[in-house]
Amino acid sequence: SLASTAITCFTRGLDLRKGTEDVLCPANCPLWQFYVFGDGVYASLSSVCGAAIHSGVITNTGGAVRVQTLPGQESYRAVNANGIQSQVLSRWASSFSVTAGPKNTALEAVGRSVSTARPSTGKRPKKTLDKKAGNKDCKADIAFLIDGSYNIGQRRFNLQKNFVGKVAVMLGIGTEGPHVGVVQASEHPKIEFYLKNFTAAKEVLFAIKELGFRGGNSNTGKALKYTAQKFFSLENGARKGIPKIIVVFLDGWPSDDLEEAGIVAREFGVNVFIVSVAKPTTEELGMVQDIGFVDKAVCRNNGFFSYQMPTWFGTTKYVKPLVQKLCSHEQMLCSKTCYNSVNVGFLIDGSSSVGESNFRLVLEFVSNVAKAFEISDIGSKVAAVQFTYDQRTEFGFTDHVTKEKVLAAVRNIRYMSGGTATGDAISFTTRNVFGPVKDGPNKNFLVVLTDGQSYDDVRGPAAAAQKAGITVFSVGVAWAPLDDLKDMASEPRESHTFFTREFTGLEQMVPDIIRGICKDYLDSKQ
Repeated sequence: SLASTAITCFTRGLDLRKGTEDVLCPANCPLWQFYVFGDGVYASLSSVCGAAIHSGVITNTGGAVRVQTLPGQESYRAVNANGIQSQVLSRWASSFSVTAGPKNTALEAVGRSVSTARPSTGKRPKKTLDKKAGNKDCKADIAFLIDGSYNIGQRRFNLQKNFVGKVAVMLGIGTEGPHVGVVQASEHPKIEFYLKNFTAAKEVLFAIKELGFRGGNSNTGKALKYTAQKFFSLENGARKGIPKIIVVFLDGWPSDDLEEAGIVAREFGVNVFIVSVAKPTTEELGMVQDIGFVDKAVCRNNGFFSYQMPTWFGTTKYVKPLVQKLCSHEQMLCSKTCYNSVNVGFLIDGSSSVGESNFRLVLEFVSNVAKAFEISDIGSKVAAVQFTYDQRTEFGFTDHVTKEKVLAAVRNIRYMSGGTATGDAISFTTRNVFGPVKDGPNKNFLVVLTDGQSYDDVRGPAAAAQKAGITVFSVGVAWAPLDDLKDMASEPRESHTFFTREFTGLEQMVPDIIRGICKDYLDSKQ
């Protein structure tokens, strides 16, 4: 029989290479995290295991699936089936269908964890071919934040290097596998090497061996904050759509505070793990600034992100369980942030009182807010509607999936000029722009910009929008009545209502709107 490949919950149709491929889906994939587009025939952007559950080929206990590549389609429909809501997608380059896979391979999947580190292909994979690519099933960009303080000392520092080296090798580093870098924490943090510097385990191992011990206080908080902010830039080799992970090694306890660093890391979409070695003893606890330092720093305080080793000796048995954690990207809860998980719709007043030059200032405001978000097919999305008495969808959420295209589309909006029917416009936007994405994974926001009194009722349509799960921010300029603005805004109204006398005042509001969206996003996730 054809050997089946074990895949993860997140393997997409486009990740598979062959025209027909037999795969094994793991058990217990989190249904709410599946991206599935279509019904019966699925866009290749869809999760394979998600599509298989959606179409009823397997249940959430996993199993064998045969995937058949098909040509692209003009449109894919949204259907709710078997606990998964598939989404609408227009025009995609390729598709696939799923049927039950050969039965005899089903056994291979039994007892496998979700985080299968290497695909089992029945035969030993040819080493030479795959070596460069690395372990494609483990998608991660990892910074090892090693302890270089006097706490650990030279000898244990060397044992720490050996352990990090073993983890790096077992991860299966390669061009298409995990990438790693190292930062040393001591008095001041030092980035030893970046993600982009090496893509082969051998080179990484050599670089780790060469690391020199720095000594000093263990300012882990300072190092963690620095790493979260500076390490994962695209120019330093971070890859779009790949989970960012910092593994903090801590011998004893930190000399500074980790709480703020943990918050910064979460804001930046970084998943923080803490490997603590030689936890403080009862007598030592009095010297620790904050006993709960691990819980404050990790991505989520759910036990998954903290890892303990009693000493630096005999750590080999701890390598594999840590690698499995780092490779299970469905558990990386901090990868989703307000920047990459929201839909922001702009409702723009095109009435004649605005005027051409002020209208340009409005568009600039829209661009500056949109710019803050990571816009992509799997990230945040932006849409815009202009209204007078009539409404015109300038572009919908799925029309432009890159930031460049969204900003170009905003620049190309032509001023309509006419009356002001804000209520109708809100209803139109709720139905036509948010309707198609209402069951998607992103949180929905509407920013209403108006400079005057509406001729119709705004309260009813705004309440309906909020009931449909849309958070409304109202931004008024010049003659916009405060009562209207408050009636449209979501609760608490004070923090969702903005007003400026002059159009030039819009610019100052940009950071507040972005911060407001992020706060609402985070509050909805607690």
